[in-house]
Amino acid sequence: MSEMASMGGAGMDGAWIDAALTAARPQAVAALLRYFRDLDTAEEAFQDACLRALKAWPKNGPPRDPTAWLILVGRNAALDGVRKRSKSAPLPSEELISDLDDAEAALADRLDGEHYRDDVLRLLFICCHPDLPATQQVAVALRIVSGLSVRQIARAFLVSEAAMEQRITRAKARIGAGDVPFDTPGPLERAERLSAVAAMVYLIFNEGYSASGEAVQAKGSLCDEAIRLARLLLRLFQGEPEVMGLTALLLLQHARAPARFDAAGAVVLLEDQDRGLWNRRMITEGLALIDKAVRHRRPGPYLVQAAIAAEHARAERAQDTSWARIDLLYGDLEQLAPSPVVSLNRAVAVSKVAGPEAALAMIEPLASRLSGYFHFFGLKGGLLLQLGRREEARAAFDQAIALANTTAEAAHIRLHLDRLMQDGAAAEK
Repeated sequence: MSEMASMGGAGMDGAWIDAALTAARPQAVAALLRYFRDLDTAEEAFQDACLRALKAWPKNGPPRDPTAWLILVGRNAALDGVRKRSKSAPLPSEELISDLDDAEAALADRLDGEHYRDDVLRLLFICCHPDLPATQQVAVALRIVSGLSVRQIARAFLVSEAAMEQRITRAKARIGAGDVPFDTPGPLERAERLSAVAAMVYLIFNEGYSASGEAVQAKGSLCDEAIRLARLLLRLFQGEPEVMGLTALLLLQHARAPARFDAAGAVVLLEDQDRGLWNRRMITEGLALIDKAVRHRRPGPYLVQAAIAAEHARAERAQDTSWARIDLLYGDLEQLAPSPVVSLNRAVAVSKVAGPEAALAMIEPLASRLSGYFHFFGLKGGLLLQLGRREEARAAFDQAIALANTTAEAAHIRLHLDRLMQDGAAAEK
């Protein structure tokens, strides 16, 4: 949406328009999809409404409810297209359509009524329908619901942009062909689709959480959106411990956001963060959800990850962290959802409990599978540095910098390299 926002007039801050259009996208596209039951029509209607907003808002000022404005204008624009194709009377002129006021915003509310709040959830279920392969479910939902670019989604999946573009195109074609029903699924179908929807929400959160530097403010809303969607899932699946775990995990992770970067935008490691900056309201909510979920005695990957985050949240100081408990929890997670990344994360706990040599031995077998993963070489370099193997540490840090996804990640590793250089210079003297 940033390219479209840049077209806005000088009378209104283009960044504000960009943010408003991005924030409105999930609700607007979902509502338009409910009206037209066709994904391409809904997306085209939303894009048309955005173009009209870029013309109208700088001149007339922002509407009271941008989302309602976009829904109504998009709906009318799409209906206008239908009328023109059927040689019926067109809609009023651009000037009249652009000059929407509170009465029309109220009309949008009335049009949506009871469905407005659940529109996004309905859209999630359509995107995550079991007729679509799991990889297509998550990818198309990220594209349509959150508006992430193909490049962003490709990075999340560690695939090329071309491959991701093809994946999304196939999914949209399948939906457009009518193989995927547009009705809200019943209770049984909802439960079956829960895993795919939860994975999509988690990826939206991770996209926002992985931002750094100047991108934090621009993409931080993704974390808020993911939490909002998780809470919506929680209202629908009130007795599902994995949904409680997912919501708790996002809350506990996002609670640390104010302390994750310093004033210069550099990464602050968990152990060095000012815990007084953590959002205690989010932590309290997350811990309460975990306590409620564990009573069901049906642990899943999200709940175990939330329990790991809870161990950090409960520690008033970094040195109070129960790394032995975290090691055990990661062991459970390896059984529930085995992956090299889970084992890599467990190695951090092992290093705290059994030392860097044990952790290094644990991650070496992961080298081939994590050869393109920044955090593998960052952790390896840190462990080698603790063991005094300076040259090997330097090589690992160099590889980490080459694989860094953000400037903050690269800057953090450069601090280790600077330390190595300083230590080396001191030793030569």
